[in-house]
Amino acid sequence: MSRYPRVPPRLDCIFRNNPVSFATFCTYKRRAILANGTVDGAFREFTMRAYIEHNIALGRYVIMPEHIHLFVCGPDDFSLGAWIGSLKQALAKSMGRSRGPHAIWQRGFFDHLLRSDESYGQKWNYVRENPVRAGLVGKAEDWPYAGEIIIINRT
Repeated sequence: MSRYPRVPPRLDCIFRNNPVSFATFCTYKRRAILANGTVDGAFREFTMRAYIEHNIALGRYVIMPEHIHLFVCGPDDFSLGAWIGSLKQALAKSMGRSRGPHAIWQRGFFDHLLRSDESYGQKWNYVRENPVRAGLVGKAEDWPYAGEIIIINRT
């Protein structure tokens, strides 16, 4: 038996139930194949189905030509890695590339657990400007492959 408790008592103050994760994943060799209506439609369909069937809420997102940024929150048994793997497979299939997720995707993903509403807002403000910084549009609002699927309220 460990001399440490399973969950330190202060952790529930830092990590609320169902925390929001920020994740980014990229195409293999950063190929610019994602920013199109087919991928955006498949992305929205997958995330709505995940919400309806599994209570996994995708908040805000930006689909760039070679990577995707998203904010997601799931139930207690939510596995971010398994969910992103399924999302990659669904997007690959929508592009007619069903040989497996690694045919178009870089292995793995980057993730960060958000700890406050402030960090969600700050991260989103930075992420939503990606298409502007990349020279794809003049204003973030003009980028068609970004939005919010489910409002994740952290009050």
